[in-house]
Amino acid sequence: MIPAEFDYAAPATLDEAIGLLQEHGDEAKILTGGHSLVPLMKLRLARPGMVVDLRKIDQLSAIEMDNGSLRIGAAATHDAIQHSDLVSGHCAMLCECAGEIGDLQVRNAGTIGGSVVHADPAADWPAGLLAADASMVLVGPGGERTVAASDFFVGLMESAIGEGEILTAVSIPAQSAQGGAYLKMAQQASGFALCGVAALVQVEGGNVTSAKVGITGVANTPYRAAAVEAAVSGGLEAAAGHAADGVTPLDDIHASSAYRSHLAAVFTRRALETAAARAGGSA
Repeated sequence: MIPAEFDYAAPATLDEAIGLLQEHGDEAKILTGGHSLVPLMKLRLARPGMVVDLRKIDQLSAIEMDNGSLRIGAAATHDAIQHSDLVSGHCAMLCECAGEIGDLQVRNAGTIGGSVVHADPAADWPAGLLAADASMVLVGPGGERTVAASDFFVGLMESAIGEGEILTAVSIPAQSAQGGAYLKMAQQASGFALCGVAALVQVEGGNVTSAKVGITGVANTPYRAAAVEAAVSGGLEAAAGHAADGVTPLDDIHASSAYRSHLAAVFTRRALETAAARAGGSA
């Protein structure tokens, strides 16, 4: 199919883009990489009257340090993030997360902002951003505000972005973790995660003393595995058994809820063990 008829604008500034969103209201949709919006438009599941293309706003593609935090522009592509020395030096797990997204064509065009706002429960970025304590920088008619990743993913394909707002950047604070990893079981046709686990760990005396774990693909909303984090001092395998605590695993044509719960435990253990090994520790 082809999309329904729509108007198109490619503003050169953020203020101009916000003005277009105010002018067109619910009729306007934002385009960056297009890998979320365009397929929906082709199927006519989305029929915007105005498409606002942000790719001419250079500041939205920048990857830079800002007062000790890593700031990744919302229009930065997955490929740019995967191969960024700044990202690798600040939180290498995020490079690994970017490299697991789709295929080369998708990574070259798709953007972190488009993926995050689309809030697909099987997308890779939410797990990594949750584990890294990231914050989303949003700009709208009322100015700029930040929302923690833990508060941003609020439901199935639903984020905390407000009406008329644009996600401009993702901010990742300084990391104390000594090792990290992102591992997933992908649905082979799409590349989306049946289960994806991001882990950042601290190691002392060869043992993991603390961890931050984000999980995607298992429930209808990505989540921090708080029960796993609380149990890591008792051993990684035992802690990983709590990976699906407090959530209702999805049950669909791709995997049953029981299988997703099993995958959550298996991949949480593997991610923790990989992160620990990279930090010089053990299970």
